[in-house]
Amino acid sequence: AVLRRLMALQGSVQCVLGNHDLHALAVAFGKSPTKRLDTLDDILQAPDRDALVDWLRQQHLAIWSHGVLSVHAGVLPSWTLAQTLSLAAEVESVLRGPELPDFLSQMYGNHPSGWNEGLAGMDRWRVVVNALTRLRFCTVEGVMEFATKDRADQAPEGYLPWYDVPGRRTADITVAFGHWSTLGRLDRHDVWALDTGCVWGGCLSAMRLGDDGRCEWHQVRCEQAQVPG
Repeated sequence: AVLRRLMALQGSVQCVLGNHDLHALAVAFGKSPTKRLDTLDDILQAPDRDALVDWLRQQHLAIWSHGVLSVHAGVLPSWTLAQTLSLAAEVESVLRGPELPDFLSQMYGNHPSGWNEGLAGMDRWRVVVNALTRLRFCTVEGVMEFATKDRADQAPEGYLPWYDVPGRRTADITVAFGHWSTLGRLDRHDVWALDTGCVWGGCLSAMRLGDDGRCEWHQVRCEQAQVPG
């Protein structure tokens, strides 16, 4: 129902893909088995399944709009705004092209764990996907860590929240992101953490950008009982 509503809005909405969206594509193309907690049957068995899947393929991994960079999870500290958008566009092109089934079959994995300019092909695209859709913690050199899902103050030794790495090259812009359901709201101008744990009984959050440049938080309390993490 959410996908159909977004599709009906056509050019009035832009969406960024996350790790669950990419997993849904992998399952739909037969490149990954379903997982125990997956809730994909409504999509996979829908009469308009093909249209829903094709719409997902057309969405973005990063969007720059109204002075805000939107991604699902994070941005590696060495990436500039321009580089982030360029790398996202590379993977978006693969998602929309004939290489998609092969890409999905090799998408999963934690290596390479960091970025270097010499990466090519699947290694390159996997780092981009992992950064934009899975990143929480990394080292000052940009080596990513994926096992920890705790709060920002519980970083593994040697790691920092990606947005706190000194010298982060997107520190001069605002980055809006989700994915980190245990993080909560951050009262900062340079990063907006929009996943405030609705899945665990917290709020569903949104940021409204006004024409005058001001922004407003909007939150709706989730009515479901909190689920143990």
